[in-house]
Amino acid sequence: MERKGVVTLKGGPVTLIGTEVKAGQRASDFDVLDNELKEKTLADFKGKIKLIASVPSLDTPVCDSEIKRFNDEASKLSKDLVIIFISMDLPFAQKRFCQEFEINKVKTLSDHRSASFGTNYGVLIKELRLLARAIFLIDKDDNVTYTEYVKEVATPPDYNAALAAIKKLV
Repeated sequence: MERKGVVTLKGGPVTLIGTEVKAGQRASDFDVLDNELKEKTLADFKGKIKLIASVPSLDTPVCDSEIKRFNDEASKLSKDLVIIFISMDLPFAQKRFCQEFEINKVKTLSDHRSASFGTNYGVLIKELRLLARAIFLIDKDDNVTYTEYVKEVATPPDYNAALAAIKKLV
């Protein structure tokens, strides 16, 4: 399914592939790679509260500040919370980024191989094969409790709303 004009990139409308995920739905599975090139799926985080942030690339200023903010703030909330950033960046680039900036409380996963996360969560930008910026909060039972599709990909998410949603679950 294609959704046109839902989000923009630097003011220009882009097409998202996949169905919009909404709070109250069951979380969809995905197949991505970790920094060691091992497959990861939703089941690998069973029993945890999952904050999943999709971003275009860690090597952009907005993504850089977003991952650092969640690494600092959200990671202090609960040991039952796992923070996951998914992008199309190669696992090697994600690993280098995390080492360079001491990102150690956030897991980075790559969707570059199959774009299954992008498609299953409706964030794959057709024109660029990048992921749109979005936040998904999934409870311990794999139910989606909060979503935000950021309207302009080049702007940050609503941190306060995401953090408030996390606090309701922990």
